[in-house]
Amino acid sequence: MVRKIEELEANALKFWPEKIAELERNSSIIPKLIETQDKFISLLNIADAEPFAWKKVLSTSKQLSANLFLKHLIVLSDVGGEKLMRFKKELPKIFYDDTMEFVWNEDTYTYKFQTLSGKKTWNNTHLMVDGVGLATAQKLTPVMEDIINLLLFGGAVTTDAIPVEIEEKCTIGTLIGHKRELDAFVRQRYIWVSRITGGATANSLGNLAQKYVIDYLEDKLPKWDFKKKQIEKISQNKRTLLSYDIVAASPKGNYCAIEISFQVTTNSTIERKAGQAHARQKQLSKHGHKIAYIIDGAGNFERSSALKAICQFSDCTVTFKDSELDKLVKFLISLDK
Repeated sequence: MVRKIEELEANALKFWPEKIAELERNSSIIPKLIETQDKFISLLNIADAEPFAWKKVLSTSKQLSANLFLKHLIVLSDVGGEKLMRFKKELPKIFYDDTMEFVWNEDTYTYKFQTLSGKKTWNNTHLMVDGVGLATAQKLTPVMEDIINLLLFGGAVTTDAIPVEIEEKCTIGTLIGHKRELDAFVRQRYIWVSRITGGATANSLGNLAQKYVIDYLEDKLPKWDFKKKQIEKISQNKRTLLSYDIVAASPKGNYCAIEISFQVTTNSTIERKAGQAHARQKQLSKHGHKIAYIIDGAGNFERSSALKAICQFSDCTVTFKDSELDKLVKFLISLDK
C-alpha cells in the first residue's frame, strides 16, 4: 500500500524523540569520563584510610563533582539506571533495617542507607547522571551517597541473599589502596567502553536512530534477527552485496530491508534514498523480499518529490512514532503468514 505524504506528515514527530536525544547526550559523556579517569583513580588511591574516606576526599576535589564521580562508578561497574531501580525494590527485603554489612580489608563495616526505604526512585534523573544532569556539577546528596557505597562495597556484603549482579559487579571498593590493580582495572574498562560506544563522534544521531529502531523491533519481535546489513544474492555489481540500514530476517527465512532517514534540517540524504528506491524495490522483489522505509524529521518533509518517490517504491512506509513503528511490526509479521 502506497501511503500519501500528507498522511505520513500527520503522523510524524518532525523533531528528534527525547529517547534518541538522551542517547546522544549520554554518548558524549564517555570522552569526559576518559578525560577525568586519572582524577578518579587518584581520589580512590588517596581515600585508603577507611572505606568511607572517599566522601571527605571528594568534598575537597575541584575537578570531580559528586555526580561525575558517581557516573564513573556506574559505567565501571556496568550497573545503570534500570538495574538500580530494580535493586531499590529488592534490597529492602535483604538488608535488615536498611543496613549493609560488608568486609573491607579483612574488617567488617556497616552502612545504613538513607533512601532505600524512601519514595524517591534510584533513576538517572534523580542521581543527576544523565546527559542533562552531568552538564552541571552537583554536590553529594543522600541518594548519591547510597548508590556510591552500594557500587563500591555491594559485592563484599556478608549476606548470602545479595543479587548475583551486585556480588559480581559492585567490587570497585575492594581495589581501594591497591594502586596497580585499580589503575589497570579502570584503564582496561574504559578501553572496552570506548570500543563499545565507538566514541561520541561515531554515535551520531543517525546511528542512534538505527539503534533505537533495532531495539524497538527486537522487543516486539524477539525471534527475528536484525543483526545483518546485507541479503544474500542482492548485489550492486555481482560481487559486492548491497547494504541496508537494517535487515529484518524472519524465523521462516523471509527478509525485509529497512532504510531510515530522520533529518530535522534538510539535506541530500533523502534525495539519495529516493534515487535508489525504484531499483532497490525491483531487485528485492525479484528474490521475494520486501523493503520498508522509516522517514521522519522536518527537513525530510520539505523534500516532497523525494518522499513521493520513496512512498511509491516502498512496501511499507512509516514515521518514528511508536504507533507507526507498530505498523511496521505488523507488516513484518505478515511476511511469515
